[in-house]
Amino acid sequence: MKKITLVLGAFLTLFFVACEGPAGPPGFDGADGLDGADGSEFEAIAFEVQVDLLDNSGTFEFGEPFSVHSIELFPDDAILVYRLEEVDNGVDVWRQLPQPFMTDDGLLFYNFDFTQDDYKLYVEPEFESDLVASDLVLDQVFRVFVVPANLGLSSKMDKSNINAVMNSLGLEESDVQKIR
Repeated sequence: MKKITLVLGAFLTLFFVACEGPAGPPGFDGADGLDGADGSEFEAIAFEVQVDLLDNSGTFEFGEPFSVHSIELFPDDAILVYRLEEVDNGVDVWRQLPQPFMTDDGLLFYNFDFTQDDYKLYVEPEFESDLVASDLVLDQVFRVFVVPANLGLSSKMDKSNINAVMNSLGLEESDVQKIR
């Protein structure tokens, strides 16, 4: 009896191990192992613009499409923007946007927005726009970073420090396109 139980147990074990279920649903088609759509690796991009923010009904703004810089944003990409606050003993002092700024007339905000196609830099005063000093809106320097979503660095990166951002993205000062 013990031999029959042993043989029957072995047979049942083999029977269950050999069974297969139905095939699962097919997966999504990929890019055949390529990192980018054209086969290149995704890279972070940085450019610097020196612009005048022009009054547009109480908000000072500057905007342009990314295509001006030959940049294509993908749906999950993000941008980070920094404003050159001052140059202190030859060292650039950058501040991340959005940035509140206190003046004698009140508070104003440097900010930005972007879509997949374009970006806009702007200043929104909480007081009459004709009281905004020209040195706060004319000849302003901004540095824009395009951060590809696939880098997976966004949660690890110290975004408040422009040097940490550049290091995280593997960018050198020479990699920044300067557009005047």
